Amino acid sequence: MKFTFAMKLFDLSLKLAGFPMKEAQEQFAEILNVPENDYEAFIEKKKSEIVEFHLENNSFYRDLCKGRNIENWNDLPVLTKADLQQPLAQRLSDGYTEKNVFVNKTSGSSGTPFVFAKDKFSHALTWANIIYHFGWFGIDFNHSFQARFYGIPLDFIGNKKERIKDVLSNRYRFTIFDLSETVLEKILNQFQNKKFDYINGYTSSIVLFAKFLLKKNIILTSVCPSLKCCIVTSEMLFDEDKLLLEKQFGVPIINEYGASELDLIAFQNPQDEWQVNSETLFVEILDENNKVLAFGQEGRIVITSLYNKAHPFIRYDIGDIGVLDYKSTYKKPVLKKLIGRTNDFAILPSGKKSPGLTFYYITKSIIEDDGNVKEFIIKQTKINAFEIDYVSENALNLNQKQGIEKKIALYLETGLNFTFIRKDNLERSKSGKLKQFVSSIK
Repeated sequence: MKFTFAMKLFDLSLKLAGFPMKEAQEQFAEILNVPENDYEAFIEKKKSEIVEFHLENNSFYRDLCKGRNIENWNDLPVLTKADLQQPLAQRLSDGYTEKNVFVNKTSGSSGTPFVFAKDKFSHALTWANIIYHFGWFGIDFNHSFQARFYGIPLDFIGNKKERIKDVLSNRYRFTIFDLSETVLEKILNQFQNKKFDYINGYTSSIVLFAKFLLKKNIILTSVCPSLKCCIVTSEMLFDEDKLLLEKQFGVPIINEYGASELDLIAFQNPQDEWQVNSETLFVEILDENNKVLAFGQEGRIVITSLYNKAHPFIRYDIGDIGVLDYKSTYKKPVLKKLIGRTNDFAILPSGKKSPGLTFYYITKSIIEDDGNVKEFIIKQTKINAFEIDYVSENALNLNQKQGIEKKIALYLETGLNFTFIRKDNLERSKSGKLKQFVSSIK
C-alpha cells in the first residue's frame, strides 16, 4: 500500500540509523548557494582540505603517498580498486571504526568488489544530494511511491532487511531474477492496481518491461496515470531504448549514474543534460598516463569524494571511460558520454582495442528490429571468437546472423568468429545486473 499518513517514514529511517540529515541538508544548501564565479576557489579549497585530513589522519593514505614529491594536485596517486582490497579496518581514518561509520560493499560489477566506509555525515550529505536531484522531477522520498526494479538478497535475513527498507522508503520491489512473460504480466497488474509515482531500477530490466508493453500495445500511463517519471541506473541506456521507454511509459526518462562507494555521480537534468555532481565530488578525466585531459576528450573517469573523512576516495579510478562536455564549468560539469568500463574492452587479432559496447550496439541495431529478440549479451571467449547469448521467441535466422557478422567486419575488422546461443534466460549478477559485454581475454 502507499503510505498516506503524515509521518515521514523515510526521514525517520535515516534519523534512526544515526545520519545527521538536518546538518547535512543545511551544508548542502550552503554548497548550492556558492556563486559560479567563486566555485573554482571553493572546490580547490575542499580538495586541499580532504587531502590534508587524510595525510594527517589516515595511515593507509599516507603509505600510498609515501616516496612521492607532492607539490600539487596532479602529483597525488591515482587510487585503484585493487588498492582497496585489504581489510577495511586498515583503511579507516583515526577515530573511525566499523561501528561508527556507514559500511557497505560494492556490487563487484567491475570484477573487483571491496568493502568501503563513509562517515555518517558524509553519507547523510549523499542522501541530501540524492533528495535534491530527484526533486527536480517532483519526487519526494517521504510521499512518492516507487516501483522498484532491483535485485534482492535471497537469504532470509538479507531479504527481510531489504523488505523493511522498502516499506520505510515507500517503494514496491519487483525482483528481476525472473522476467518471463508470466512475471511481466503480474508486474503490469501491479501498475494497474497501485498508484506509483515513479519507476527506479536497472536499465535492462525496465527496457524488457517496455518491450512487453510494446508487444501488448499498452502505454503505461493509460493504466497507471499517477506515474510521473522513470529513473534508470547501473547499466548503459542506449538512445533507442530511451525512445522506447518514453513511448511505452508516457513519462520522462531520466538517466542516473552513480557508485555506492561515492555518491550520485551524474543525473539527467530537466534540460536533458547529464549534469555531474559538483556538490560532493570532484570529477576528472585522465589518460593512460594519469594526465588530466581537456573537456571533450575521452579518458578514465577519476573521482574525489570531498567530504568522506572516514575513508579516502581521492583521485579514485572508478573503472569507467567517459567524456566531459566542452561547456562544462566547475559548478556545472556535464557528462557528454559514458562509454563503459575499462574492463569492457575487446582485444582484437589486429591488436586493436575496442569498447565491448561497440559489438553490443551494432548487434542490437540488427537483431531487435522486429522485436523478436528480448535480451542478449556478448562474450569474448578467444581473441578472435565471440559468443552471443540471446533470449527470443524464435531463433535467429541465417540472414540475421550474417548481417551481424558483416556489420562488425565493416565497423571493426574481418576474421572474427561468432557463435549464437539461444537461451531461456540470461545470467545476471547476484545483484540482478545484466553485464552486456564480458571478455575472458586477459
